Amino acid sequence: MSDPSKRQQPQPAERPVPTSADVARLAGVSRATVSYVLNNTSSVRISEPTRARVREAAEELGYVPHAAARSLRAGRTRIVLLPSGHLPAGPLHGRFLNELQGALRRLDYTVVQYGSLGLGPDDAARAWAELRPVAVISLGETELTARGVELLKRAGARAVVTLGPQRVEGAHALPMDQRTIGRCAVAHLLERGHRRIGVVMPAEPGLEHFSRPRLAGARKAVAGTDAVVEPLELAYEEEAAAGLARRWRGLGLSAVFAYNDEYAMLLMRSLQDAGIAVPARTAVVGAGNLLLGRLLRPRLTTVSIDIVAGRHLAELVDAAVRDPAAVGERRDLMGASLVRRDST
Repeated sequence: MSDPSKRQQPQPAERPVPTSADVARLAGVSRATVSYVLNNTSSVRISEPTRARVREAAEELGYVPHAAARSLRAGRTRIVLLPSGHLPAGPLHGRFLNELQGALRRLDYTVVQYGSLGLGPDDAARAWAELRPVAVISLGETELTARGVELLKRAGARAVVTLGPQRVEGAHALPMDQRTIGRCAVAHLLERGHRRIGVVMPAEPGLEHFSRPRLAGARKAVAGTDAVVEPLELAYEEEAAAGLARRWRGLGLSAVFAYNDEYAMLLMRSLQDAGIAVPARTAVVGAGNLLLGRLLRPRLTTVSIDIVAGRHLAELVDAAVRDPAAVGERRDLMGASLVRRDST
């Protein structure tokens, strides 16, 4: 005889998915009014009490508009795609991305981050195109080619925006040029009389997107002078920094641009522990202007990175979606200025 406690219990029936017709009935309005309210259509005048009633009905029923259906009606999606690879964003970069995504959402776009690690240029463009984004904002981690831009536009992308320093045919170039940071830091060290300058290159994967252009900017700063720049690979670990500090005297360097404030603080502490005085024996420059840099002794000289507000970039993307020809190329999304303190 079977144990009644082990009998299969009846499963509750799946609740039906609420529709716009359900919302319309509950709110006492037409389905068209529901669509206008929930899709934030500004071209149709609807009283605020009616809007409130529709929203309350949708919330009570748990109804949300169907993005795919809306896209079919409009002829394109409202997806803005942000391809991402293995990019460990620092505080400044992370804040910028958060502002950008929030601003795009307020403009009624759906922001989708797409993991693109390991994809080649053509494969990446095809994968992005499958989502039919109305815009793509490329940070430069995954290579974008003219062929890829054309593929995206054939799939419905109204705007393809690149933030890297390299121009891509067919895309809007709104670069955040990391080279200005390395150039600013090393130009300051040249002014201070240094001629053998180290440049920290983080060993962590993904940061080469930033570190290589910063090294290029450093080399640009010493071009035509008798100064030399020496790349120095460094993992963000105390042991790695201590090992570099132990070798420091043999490198013959009198100054270092340490990629950013975090690596600068790590290396400066290790240099001091190894008996190498800062700045008397080695000058140190960071980048990012973090609060902790002001609390060190000596206080850290740094490059302040001035990034345009994410809201401003979102507005440029929106303008490009509305009229791709209306947005020209700009080169003012990022600037750099030196903050002189005691470490140099």
